Amino acid sequence: MVLFNIPLLEWIGYVGSVIVAVSLTMSSIKKLRWYNLVGAAVFAFYGFAIGALPVGLLNLFIVLVDIFYLFKMYSYKESFKSIIVNANDTYLEYFLDFHQSEIKSFFPKFDKSVLENIAENKKTFSLLLLRNAMVAGILVGIKNNQILYVYLDFVIKEYRDLKPGEFFYKQNISFLKNQGINQIICNTENQYHQKYLQKMGFSLQVNSVNVYVKEI
Repeated sequence: MVLFNIPLLEWIGYVGSVIVAVSLTMSSIKKLRWYNLVGAAVFAFYGFAIGALPVGLLNLFIVLVDIFYLFKMYSYKESFKSIIVNANDTYLEYFLDFHQSEIKSFFPKFDKSVLENIAENKKTFSLLLLRNAMVAGILVGIKNNQILYVYLDFVIKEYRDLKPGEFFYKQNISFLKNQGINQIICNTENQYHQKYLQKMGFSLQVNSVNVYVKEI
């Protein structure tokens, strides 16, 4: 079979090369491994099909290596912990300043001054989310009675695989209840964040456009 004067086997080689190249652009190691696995598998097939054993064997080896590391990633048990910090915590301020540009891309309306001049019936709620003892992200909000209004829920690029959110919003519900919280509200216009909130069990508030609510 020939398409645009290029044999089908050659097209398979091009597809494999493109997928491998795309894998190198992935910021997530897990995604990189999956894309690399698929690309190497396609390219291994291409190598064996054209009789180029070095190409086929090399890419078959890459497939096996990717499978090995993916197995380790999925079987590895990670440790998560939420640590509440003061609104004027030095590290929290440094984290916000260091990641300011990326935070603005996801939360353009966020201003850390929200942590200042809080009314008496409200309380700042700031915490660090640790993953294997490393700070993976932060959450900044205001607690008003039993409702937590989330103003910032940010995870750094290296840990953006939904696990931090699943820990905080699903597995660690007792932590929130112990803080006297039974409802979480987040107002966001970012479509990616909206999809993330829905995966975390939030639902769009009735008669609203960008307000998402989760009962706990």
